[in-house]
Order: sequence, then structure tokens, then C-alpha cells
Amino acid sequence: MNKENANSTLRKKKKLRFDTGLTVNLKKTKGRSISQQRWLTRQLNDPYVKAAQQQGWRSRAAFKLIELNNKFYFLKPGIKVVDLGAAPGGWSQVAIYHKAAKVIGMDLLPVEPVKGADIIHGDFTDSQNLNLLLNKLGGKADLVMSDMAPNTTGHAATDHIRIINLTEQALDFAINILNEDGVFIAKVFQGGSEKTMLDKLKQSFKIVKHAKPPASRKESRELYVVATGFKRNQKEK
Repeated sequence: MNKENANSTLRKKKKLRFDTGLTVNLKKTKGRSISQQRWLTRQLNDPYVKAAQQQGWRSRAAFKLIELNNKFYFLKPGIKVVDLGAAPGGWSQVAIYHKAAKVIGMDLLPVEPVKGADIIHGDFTDSQNLNLLLNKLGGKADLVMSDMAPNTTGHAATDHIRIINLTEQALDFAINILNEDGVFIAKVFQGGSEKTMLDKLKQSFKIVKHAKPPASRKESRELYVVATGFKRNQKEK
């Protein structure tokens, strides 16, 4: 069996593992809106939510990182990782599980302590927070990952601009702190990366790919950019 077929078989097995075959139907409760009812029903029937609870991950989003890593192999023992938009902590957990030497998470929202990680409560664009992060990291990072997303408006064009702007900020942050051959992963919306950001990614990294992991809901417009092989500016070396 070749590698592509083996990976396909593995993905199918994982999908079956999460599928219980059970469906939970909720009775309509007074005071609960239709959208709230729909969300709760989806959560109760989501195999990734169940698997996260069973395996101790903070959220179903942990499986998105696991699946991206199964495809691109960027989580390696001994690396230094920065997790932007770390709440609730699932991505930091996954990095620690893969034996990262350092994991520093940062979020505007409070995050419950994650064993093995340092969490900074604050804005990653704040220079003081950057200095604090670098001190905790003890040098440059090997991987900068971001599952951040702005609040959606429901207007596709506006939401796309917002997520691209946020991802551009995360990219600028990554370019400043990544080691040579480092990796950058970030959420974007379908439509991929805007040309300006894509050009910057291609100038700064050897390989740039877009991927939608199986754990990302089919109806969701989210997509991830995975950029590997960071090329540090010669003047900075």
C-alpha cells in the first residue's frame, strides 16, 4: 500500500472511531431560541466533542491540529511553540503531548492553566507582551500557530477581511520570532489567503499550503494555511 492510500485508510479509521451511530434529539425547551436549540443538538451529536471529552482535550479544536499534523508533520519533540489565541488551551495540550520543549500560549481571554505550558493573558500585538513571551521562550520559536478568529458578522466579505487582517498580524508576529526553517499555521476563511498575504507567505516560507482538516465542520468556511521552511532575511542572520 502506498503512502497516499495508507493515509486515506487511516483517516477513514479515525472517522469511524469518532462516529457512535447515536443521535440525540432534544425536546424544545421554553426560553431556548431555535439557534440555541440547533447549536446544543449539534454539540451533543458531534463525535469530535465526545472524543475530546473522553480523551481529555480542552475542545474539539484539538483534533484540527492533530489532523493537520498527521498531514504535515510539524509537531516534533524539542521544538519551541507559540500558540496565539490559545483559549481554551487544546492546541497547547496537543503541542505538549508531542513533547515540545516550550509552549507559550497567549490570548485576550483568560485560560485555565495548561500543565507544561506558560499562558500569557494579553494582546500579542502589544510590545510588552512580545518581550514577556520572548523571555519565557528563551529565544526564537520553531512553530507559531494561530486558531484565532474575529467575531463573525454574518456578512461573508466583511468576515473574510477581518480574518485576513488578523492572520496578517499573526504572520508579521511569526516573521519576527521564528527560527530558520520554522513553521506558521493559521486559520483563514474559504477563499484562502489574500494575494498580498499569500505573496508575503511565499517570500518568507519555502512551502505554503491550504488545508481543511476533517474535524473542521463541513458547513464551516474555515480553512488553514500551513507554511513551512521559514526563510529568515539574510540581513537578520
